[in-house]
Amino acid sequence: MLQSPRGGAGHGTAARDSGLMSIGAVLNVLRGEFPEVTVSKIRFLESEGLVEPQRTPSGYRKFSAGDVERLGHVLRMQRDHYLPLKVIREHLDAMERGEAVQLPVVGRQRDGEDVLEPVEGPAAARIGRAELLAAAEIDEDDLKEWESYGLVAPLEDGVYDAEAATVASLVAELGRFGIEPRHLRVMKAAADREAGLVDQVVAPLKRHRNPQTRAHAEARTKELAALTVRLHTALVKIALGVRLP
Repeated sequence: MLQSPRGGAGHGTAARDSGLMSIGAVLNVLRGEFPEVTVSKIRFLESEGLVEPQRTPSGYRKFSAGDVERLGHVLRMQRDHYLPLKVIREHLDAMERGEAVQLPVVGRQRDGEDVLEPVEGPAAARIGRAELLAAAEIDEDDLKEWESYGLVAPLEDGVYDAEAATVASLVAELGRFGIEPRHLRVMKAAADREAGLVDQVVAPLKRHRNPQTRAHAEARTKELAALTVRLHTALVKIALGVRLP
């Protein structure tokens, strides 16, 4: 387990043994605890000022042990406490200044009952259009085309869920193999059907009058989402007859 925002035990050992780490090496380290983290996610956290890796003369990112520790803290506070990035940044900066700080309270008492209340909910991590383009390293025409096929879509207020950067990066990677966005509509449709199945299961929990039960719906949704992703991956492997890492 990561112990402090910079330096410390745990994953930092690998970084110290090899000096500075590439973004790919950091990804491999973090995925032990955060299997869904992506290169785009790390780049996004950098763009938000949560981590500041060094750069080689050719522009490649190089992360220190402290950078890896800090990334672990950020991801853990997002996962376990649903804290927005601004709050996480302020918390870690205070720790670096040597201040005695505690995690912000995300619950309150009501009628003698503990109520779970995420500060901004799990969807607090959002990025603007320019940030999405930069994180995925694509241009405006690419994004417009992908939006026309429903692969990427802005939220009601015009911003994007941070995971949209992951989608955009993957679409770009597939394009290098000649797979065009129009070919991916079937994958989007399948994802929507899987999401609908999960939502059908958790819908009764979301409508429950008890706030704790509604909060439990979020955890159940994540659990079911992880299981459907694993099943989808296994089915694709079987269909292709290949072994993937």
